[in-house]
This record gives sequence, C-alpha cells and structure tokens, in this order.
Amino acid sequence: MSINVCNNRSMASITALPSGVSAGTLVLLSTQTASSSASISFTSGLDSTYKCYVFKFINIHPATDNVDFQFNLSADGGSNYNVTKTTTFFRPYQQEGAEETGALEYQTGEDLAQSTGFQSLADRVDNDNDSSCSGTLHLFNPSSTTFVKHFMSNFDRIFGDSAIQANDYMAGYGNTTSAVNAIQFKFSSGNIDSGVIKLYGVA
Repeated sequence: MSINVCNNRSMASITALPSGVSAGTLVLLSTQTASSSASISFTSGLDSTYKCYVFKFINIHPATDNVDFQFNLSADGGSNYNVTKTTTFFRPYQQEGAEETGALEYQTGEDLAQSTGFQSLADRVDNDNDSSCSGTLHLFNPSSTTFVKHFMSNFDRIFGDSAIQANDYMAGYGNTTSAVNAIQFKFSSGNIDSGVIKLYGVA
C-alpha cells in the first residue's frame, strides 16, 4: 500500500485538491431583487439536485419601521406556506456608544413550537436610510421524503435610536417528511423596500 505525502509547505503552494475531496462549491441558481415587494418567493430550484441550499440576503430594507424579516416553507409548490416548524432564536448585541455594554440573550418571542406561522430571521429591522439586515439561511435536503427539514440562519442588523448592533441566530426544522419545494420571505408588516436575495446549491 502506498502512502501519499503532501510536500506543499504553504497554502499558496496548493494548486488543486486531491481527487475525491469536495470543495463545497456554491452554484448560483437564481437572484431576486426586491422593489416595494410584498414578498419574495422561490418556487423553483429547490429539488433533489443538491442536498443543501444556501440563501444569501444583501441589505434587505423594510418600507415599515421596526418589523421582523421572516420566512415560511411550502410542500405544494407555493400554493400554501404553512409547514409546521419548531425553532430556537438567540442573539448577542452591542450598543453603539462605547460606554454601553452588550449582552447575549434568548428570544422567547421569536421561536416557534410546532407552529405553521412565519419564522423570524431578523427581528425589529428599522426603515432608516442606513438600516437594513443581511445574512444567510441554510436549508438541508429539502427534497427528502424520509427526514424532517433542518435549517439554520445568521443575520446582522442595526436597530433602535441607540444604534444597537445585533447578530441573530435561528435554527430549527420543518416537521414534515414531504418534499419542501418552495420558500417565501417577507416582513411582518409592510413591503420589502429593496434588497437582493440569492439562491445557491452546494455542490
């Protein structure tokens, strides 16, 4: 049996990965741009092609002040967004003033327990000109007809008169063994004034 030895002594020397090693490439599937949109839905692209899908959200800005950015899943191609979900939600935060102290807290009002309602990705997003939220949502194996549908997200935002920077973490599962094939994003009130959402498959 032969032993493969890596002679490269720095990352700069590596020109290719060994065969059989996945690079976890993100494949861009679609992009949607909000413009006073009541919601944004992805009704294609979530299928058995990939085992993991990643959504990237860039400067999602609400038309209404102090609203939650949310999502829900569909198992019928987008006719209904009502998959039962159980989730958890926590965040660290820090106020802008140097004299203020931050904290780490669990948000009991933002989690779900076997609910078909929309789940918050970022709460209390302001509509000031310099306010928005940006982040990432992972959805795992949505086309499975054996397992429930796991997901997790991380969002960054600034809110409040005292300019609080918060980093929202959410995770949970859609409690269905039916294939999930559509997803919708919206604010808890008012339109999505602007922003970009990109859908990737993880190759």
